Amino acid sequence: MTDLRIVSLLPSATEIICALGLEAQLVGVTHECDYPPSVRDLPKVTHTLIPTDATSQEIDHLVRERLQSVQALYTLNLPVLEALQPDVIVTQALCDVCAVAEEEVKAAACRLPGSPQVINLEPQTLEEVFASLHQVAAATGRQSVAEEVVAGLQARVEAVARRSAMVDRRPRVALLEWLHPPFSCGHWSPELVHLAGGEEVLGRAGVPSRTLTWEEVAAARPEVVFVACCGFSVERTLEDLDLLAAHPVWSSLPAVRQGQVYVTDGSHYFSRPGPRLVESLEILAHALHPALHLRPTVAPAVAYRPKHQGAAVGV
Repeated sequence: MTDLRIVSLLPSATEIICALGLEAQLVGVTHECDYPPSVRDLPKVTHTLIPTDATSQEIDHLVRERLQSVQALYTLNLPVLEALQPDVIVTQALCDVCAVAEEEVKAAACRLPGSPQVINLEPQTLEEVFASLHQVAAATGRQSVAEEVVAGLQARVEAVARRSAMVDRRPRVALLEWLHPPFSCGHWSPELVHLAGGEEVLGRAGVPSRTLTWEEVAAARPEVVFVACCGFSVERTLEDLDLLAAHPVWSSLPAVRQGQVYVTDGSHYFSRPGPRLVESLEILAHALHPALHLRPTVAPAVAYRPKHQGAAVGV
């Protein structure tokens, strides 16, 4: 299947495709696909309806408005997609916020010459993320590569789990996917917290994240707050954290009082159900138990410090 032409409709799928050694066959990606860096120059087959200068509250309002009207936040660039003539389109129906609507993808595929195969990924757990690699591999003739890649990822997960089994006490952790308003983590992220040696106090494994109030966060008494805002860089997340300084409930959280607030790049980690979820686990594990878990090979989490206490620092 060396002559397949593949289009990816979400960043995690792009990362899966490249991990399987198929980057040379990748002909189109989304406007958000940026890893590995070499894919940034490929034709873009989507665009977003979210203004680039929108605040977190404005983005939340737009998302809720669009979901109520069953309108997607991303849409296909059909002329580009048609010109690429893909044999395979990799998409997802897990999250209505994160990608082009499934119905739009199916309708577009029917219009394209050759009726390309549509691979729909819907992982909700870490094991199902690994299964997604096998799913793409089965459609592209890369089964043996997938076996090797998944085995390597699972070995790294097991290494973290073995070290975490030695912790005397698991801190109470709130891994937040959004701040204005706060969102719990969901799907695979509570599982990552457990593997990293923590106890997730707000999110539930295998189910979507949910909107919270700061009073709910306070009632959970988190000893560590780990922030991975979906789609945001560390710098963008730190801006939102600074806005919380005046919130009376925020300052009462045990994690805030003890200086145990950490930030990571939610655009690249935790939100993308692909191979780098293992790096997400390693980042989180080191932040929770730095003496036990190795410093990650990628950028570690940043320890948040309010502006009057100086800049945030890596851990």
